[in-house]
Amino acid sequence: MANNLDILRFIDSIARDKEIDKESLIVSIEQAMLQALAKKYGVDDVEVRLDRETGAFDCNYDVSMADQGRIFAMSVKQAIMTRVREAERDVIYNEFEQKLGEIVSGTVQRFEGDTVIVNLGRNIEGILPRAEKVRSESYNTGERIRAMILEVKKIGPRVKVILSRAHRDLVRALFELEVPEISDGTISIRRIEREPGYRTKLAVDSTDSKVDCVGACVGVRGTRIKSIIDELNGERIDIIRWNDDPQILIQNALKPAEIAQISLDQARRKALVLVGEEQQSLAIGRKGQNVRLASKLTGWDIDIMTKAELERSVQADDAESDPADPADPADPADPASETGTAIAADGTAADDKTSTDSPSGASDTHSDTSAS
Repeated sequence: MANNLDILRFIDSIARDKEIDKESLIVSIEQAMLQALAKKYGVDDVEVRLDRETGAFDCNYDVSMADQGRIFAMSVKQAIMTRVREAERDVIYNEFEQKLGEIVSGTVQRFEGDTVIVNLGRNIEGILPRAEKVRSESYNTGERIRAMILEVKKIGPRVKVILSRAHRDLVRALFELEVPEISDGTISIRRIEREPGYRTKLAVDSTDSKVDCVGACVGVRGTRIKSIIDELNGERIDIIRWNDDPQILIQNALKPAEIAQISLDQARRKALVLVGEEQQSLAIGRKGQNVRLASKLTGWDIDIMTKAELERSVQADDAESDPADPADPADPADPASETGTAIAADGTAADDKTSTDSPSGASDTHSDTSAS
């Protein structure tokens, strides 16, 4: 056996290099010795303790550790190394678990099918799966990449760090890094909706009336928002001002389109938004992206219509409600029949129905501030 003081120095060295708690490592060594002795002598009441001052092993059986032989030493060594790896895994797991939602940098190391393996340093690999990649982005071996820590898992003796470039909280983390007012709590991000690689909408609010929440996020001459857009490879970002009034919030979410009128159906959380014909395509956006993100951001099902479309919808509903029932033809001579026709011709009910049941549109919008 090595000199007792050499054992203590060896333990100190491992604890520093692997960033493992020294006491936990000593306990692991004691357990490894205990199990090896119990197995060799066929007893189950062995007690082993390592003196923290001298490095000497104390055992309740009269055995010499130096005389146990090579097989015993290999068994102890294997048990110790296993526990060291487990302790190292736990240290890495705890470190990255505390960083959930934060951004880390790494180097693209290799590809496993559609999965990108990223070297995060210290022999730690980050995994960027297909579902968390942005379709419009490509990655090359050796390239530096920044991603958000989405999940940390223990898989056997290793730790898997799952990364994301597509999650909406990646945008939140980037704003927290670039905008000091967000990191110190002066400005809060109330809600974020994102279609990765194409467009993001986020609603912000300020706890200080003197701080312009939108202007602070954009920065002087757009410096802050530009660095975020560059990191997202040109993804468009719309910053809107949060408002507790749903009508104002919807109007902000659909900017820069000009809104003529908004009607809300509180029970079904549907909003009918009237716009001019020249504003309709702007309010809906490319492939419905603007109105779709605005609907998610506000929590309201938004229908975009022009006045002419609304009138045609009302007329169509009136026409559907007017025809007489062919199964029960009315007698023209019957006074009750005339009364029924008059009631059927009353368009009030149809108008009420149209105000909440109009067809839904798809859309895409700018916001209070739009950066592209």
